[in-house]
Amino acid sequence: MIAFFPLLFYCFIVITFINCGFYTYISRFSFSTRSQCRTKKDAGISVLVCAQNEEKNLLTLIPKLLAQDYRQFEIILINDHSEDDTLQVMQDFATQNSLITIIDLKTKTGKKFGITKGILHAQYEHLLFTDADCIPQSKHWISEMAAQFSNEKQIILGYSGYSKIANSWLNKVIRFETLLTAMQYFGYAENKNPYMGVGRNLAYTKTLFKKSKGFESHAHLKPGDDDLFVNQNATKTNVAVCITLESFTRSEPKKNWKAWFIQKRRHTGVAHHYRSKHQLQLGAFYASQFLFFLLFVSLVAINQQLILILSIFMIREIMVWLITSKAAIKLQEKELIPYILILEPFLVSIQMLIFITNILIKPRRWN
Repeated sequence: MIAFFPLLFYCFIVITFINCGFYTYISRFSFSTRSQCRTKKDAGISVLVCAQNEEKNLLTLIPKLLAQDYRQFEIILINDHSEDDTLQVMQDFATQNSLITIIDLKTKTGKKFGITKGILHAQYEHLLFTDADCIPQSKHWISEMAAQFSNEKQIILGYSGYSKIANSWLNKVIRFETLLTAMQYFGYAENKNPYMGVGRNLAYTKTLFKKSKGFESHAHLKPGDDDLFVNQNATKTNVAVCITLESFTRSEPKKNWKAWFIQKRRHTGVAHHYRSKHQLQLGAFYASQFLFFLLFVSLVAINQQLILILSIFMIREIMVWLITSKAAIKLQEKELIPYILILEPFLVSIQMLIFITNILIKPRRWN
């Protein structure tokens, strides 16, 4: 193996350079000091929530939506063939508040179909989306997201994190993965190369949805109502980022590894439907992450030029820690900062396992 040292070493140098290049690219978000546009909007906005078997979560969410400090909005609740009391909860709130409209799906099922029906019923041009288990962190959520719309900006990307669970390694992994994903899609958007958004906190216009024929091109896929729609319709100029603290939403994370693993398989499974350039860019980033750690371990095992190898490794690690720490502070995930350099290689190994599993075994459940 010693004979391969020069080849492995030069590969290590190249991979490190590539990976650092990607982190430099997304660091535009981490180190951006640009103030958020806060243009007061008087235009109405439609808030859409598609729910299936979410009676408990809706009891928490709906009052938070009704308490939003915004002059003109409506709430469209879509019941997707729930088997619990979801519809009853919706109806109970609707009888007490005229802001709420209920759509009860009778024929077709699925989130994309439900959202499409909701959009067609929406009375306002601006649409704001969240999930039943996702709670706005302030009464200014609608106003902060709505303030980013303009004649040019038709898609607004918001941040949705996960609640903290004390003394849970799984919770740290979930929140770190969410942080890293947000760093990427915000960073790409800041570089005028937007590629995705998260449906737990996402807004776009009714005109854009109709003009692009909605989810028609990927209606056969259950996931993708958020990231695929953004990927296919985002341009260099029509996307805005909203990262004010008042605009954040937060969800309850999965409580066990199996449930989270299934969730990530579903999310990863649609990435090959992204635009080719984004598939290439994201694939190169994750490959460079994995190869960086793999080559480092291999070179350490050979036990040659250790000081040089360790120096390169530490330079890259310090760079990653600084960029990720700045993003963690912006996105209210400061508790993750001491664990960043441990969480990254751990997550990389899990992502590789998910990638291999998706190749070998087609997911049976995509709900």
